[in-house]
Amino acid sequence: MDRLDAMATFIAVADLKGFAPAARRLGLSPSAVTRLVAGLEERLQTRLLQRTTRSVTLTDAGVRYLERARRILADVDEAEAAASAEQTNPKGRFVVAAPRMFGRLQVAPVMSTFLKRHPQVMGELWLSDAFVNLVDESVDVAVRIGQLADSTMSARKVGATRRVLVAAPKYLTRRKALRSPDDLPSHQLIQFTGLSRTPEWRFFRDSRPEVYSFAPVFKTDSADVAIIHAERGGGLTMALFYQVAEAVKAGHLKVVLADFEPPPLPIQLVYPTARLLPAKVTAFVDLIRDTCNWQFV
Repeated sequence: MDRLDAMATFIAVADLKGFAPAARRLGLSPSAVTRLVAGLEERLQTRLLQRTTRSVTLTDAGVRYLERARRILADVDEAEAAASAEQTNPKGRFVVAAPRMFGRLQVAPVMSTFLKRHPQVMGELWLSDAFVNLVDESVDVAVRIGQLADSTMSARKVGATRRVLVAAPKYLTRRKALRSPDDLPSHQLIQFTGLSRTPEWRFFRDSRPEVYSFAPVFKTDSADVAIIHAERGGGLTMALFYQVAEAVKAGHLKVVLADFEPPPLPIQLVYPTARLLPAKVTAFVDLIRDTCNWQFV
């Protein structure tokens, strides 16, 4: 027996003072209404209705139970309405996780636009180069760069970015020309550990992957720091192209060994499930798809 259905049936009988009129309102047979109320009374181990051939009245226990049953069903209706509204109107807490630098440069502006469009949303943007567990941390959407491990998460590709080797033009003019990765031993190399925990860079030569191991002259877990050091002539560093696009455009950095770059990495939005997505998730994904150019290739 469904307790909520039994409650609703009991309330209809009490309001209409009869099983037959309650059955007509609910679209059930009188015998079905009788069974639901009898089952409710058996579960509660108390009589709620006093039946005679001419009338149905509430017992004292029935009067008290009726008030509580109305309150419970009203709360259920309110909860269902709120949940349904969340499926159509973005509202409530909304948590987005993104890599530190990509989040600052690309996701934060989108978040600002999103919150202006949807004032009933309370947004949170978490920036970290470590992967967070979306379910355990109650994250609605995560931005991930790179191939995803097999998981139950749903993902949508929204862009791609190259891995590029860069240095300041003034540094390159006083060093050995770079024609292939074989020339790297004579250069100062800067490691950003967020891109690779070990001092290794990946290249492609003749369509085959190639790993170059090196001893860095400087390493850091901050992409900003590695790039700034390279801009100041500190050496070569590998970065994702979105991280250095403006510096390259301004002439502060130059891309080298472009012919040996590995394939671009996908930029993806990841969320726990693709079924019955809340409106806030759908609206955020649509906003990125419609307004962002995240093709850094």
